[in-house]
Amino acid sequence: MDGAQPGRRLTFPTDITGTLPGGTDDMGDTSSFKAYRVHQDDDGVAGRFEHIGLDDLGAGDVVIKGHYSSVNYKDALAATGAGKIMRSFPLVGGIDVAGEVVSSEDERYAPGDTVLVTGCGLGEDHDGGYAEYTRVTGDWVIPMPAGLNPFEAMLLGTAGFTAGLAVTRLEHNGLQPGGKPVIVTGATGGVGSLAVNMLSNLGYEVVGLTGKQEAEGYLKALGAADIMLRSELEERSPPLGKTRWAGAVDNLGGPTLAWVLSTTDWWGSVASIGLAQSFKLQTTVMPFILRGVNLLGINSVLTPRKPRLEVWARLASDLKPTALETIGTRTVPFDGLGEVFQGFLDGTVKGRTVVDLQA
Repeated sequence: MDGAQPGRRLTFPTDITGTLPGGTDDMGDTSSFKAYRVHQDDDGVAGRFEHIGLDDLGAGDVVIKGHYSSVNYKDALAATGAGKIMRSFPLVGGIDVAGEVVSSEDERYAPGDTVLVTGCGLGEDHDGGYAEYTRVTGDWVIPMPAGLNPFEAMLLGTAGFTAGLAVTRLEHNGLQPGGKPVIVTGATGGVGSLAVNMLSNLGYEVVGLTGKQEAEGYLKALGAADIMLRSELEERSPPLGKTRWAGAVDNLGGPTLAWVLSTTDWWGSVASIGLAQSFKLQTTVMPFILRGVNLLGINSVLTPRKPRLEVWARLASDLKPTALETIGTRTVPFDGLGEVFQGFLDGTVKGRTVVDLQA
């Protein structure tokens, strides 16, 4: 896309960018492998490591040896029971996975293919990516786009796909560089960080809204022209405020989304992707019927395959973040997975967390 800056090439160990660890000659024992499985009992919801086999996984026609997964806010809600994410128990957690096909009944995939899966019910109603092996339906599988490797794909993960889908839909609805700024709320989170960097690279003036004053340097390193603190917002938004934004990516919902809608410019669009503040939205129809503002719902879980492929192709090209090393703040070994969820619930995590399923 015109105006996009070329992605900065990242340098990784050879076992990431070269031959993948655990190639097709190292399928391993699928009758017993490690998984992080979430259970529900009278004491509540809790996750733990255990050994399971393929027969314990949900149905599917493609088996993937996982190399990397990631941790999203939704994963933390699911694994701890803080949110009603999982629809059945026990269930392997993890809404993302990237790795290598080891067997496939779907003719589109063959052993050795490098692939990824995000959303599609993983870790919600189907066994997810927190396991050494994952079995899924072929339609959910995305061939690894040229320009990405499994580690980078999970630095993006559902967060990157959601941000990319939001940017794509904003542009489909008329957003172009050169107008008023685009605001990203919840800007230091996984989706927010990636959206800031993507939009900046495309030539948009980006304002990052955050509750963390100390995050100014981080957000400006991602490309934000300015930051705004949530404490600066009016407690109650008027039905229509002064127009400030050409568009927005909102991670918060609640009063913040109401304020964003009331201050979005004529014919602007707001992509709603989260509810970290609240699922409730108290607003009026005024922004919609008097200014033509569009409220775009972003559902990254059930996105049809065609636009899913389109967005992943962009994530490997013009939407590929140039600040992945800054955003990807940590990689945790599989054994350390259970220790990271609380930070997401407390709001202390910045950027992305990748899980090395083979460490």
